Amino acid sequence: MGRLYAMITIVDRKVGKKYLELYQKNEHHVSFTSLGAGTASSDILDYLGLDAAEKLVVFSVQQEESWFHIKKQLQQKLKIDAPGGGIAFIVPLSSIGGKKALQFLLESRDYQKEEESALKDTVHELIIVIANQGNIELIMDAARGAGAYGGTVIHARGTGMEQAEKFLGVSIAAEKEMIFIVTKKEQKNSIMKAIIEKAGMESRAKSIVFSLPVTDTAGLRLIED
Repeated sequence: MGRLYAMITIVDRKVGKKYLELYQKNEHHVSFTSLGAGTASSDILDYLGLDAAEKLVVFSVQQEESWFHIKKQLQQKLKIDAPGGGIAFIVPLSSIGGKKALQFLLESRDYQKEEESALKDTVHELIIVIANQGNIELIMDAARGAGAYGGTVIHARGTGMEQAEKFLGVSIAAEKEMIFIVTKKEQKNSIMKAIIEKAGMESRAKSIVFSLPVTDTAGLRLIED
């Protein structure tokens, strides 16, 4: 089997429904959506044929072969490569916290575990926690207790949450908070473990945790010191 990736799709909000429908037709029901806004200048927007409309940001987990299949449909059916069409990209996952979370994110599609990541020389990791709303303090207390310095939170809404009871044995609310924590690579496992133990599936937070390799950073002097 191929490696696991976080797939991120950014499109205009007004066409976002078409993208979600395409993913669901391909039996990729589990995703997490949030609103965003572009930051490009008006000159760049005009040059690229884009506007300053609100964006829909969609996060999901894909295997390598499913990404190639989805990419082809995005290009052919939704014309994502056309000016103003949007963007979809993948980032390699380095780890996922727990077998149940993996089954849920992949909707029980067959997967054979490989090595954590091809990016062996990275110094930092991005830990992403997806949890029920209202549990930021619980999660961050656990993370700080294991050495994390802080995090960034965005609000999101999950689709395919009705699948959770099948794979996890619990019901999960659709309203979500996504917490992004950048940490040193050697601290990643202990932070993820602390979050799973104190704010995982057995808690009210029902947290799903995974990590991405960070190839370079700026502004992390405190962590380096």
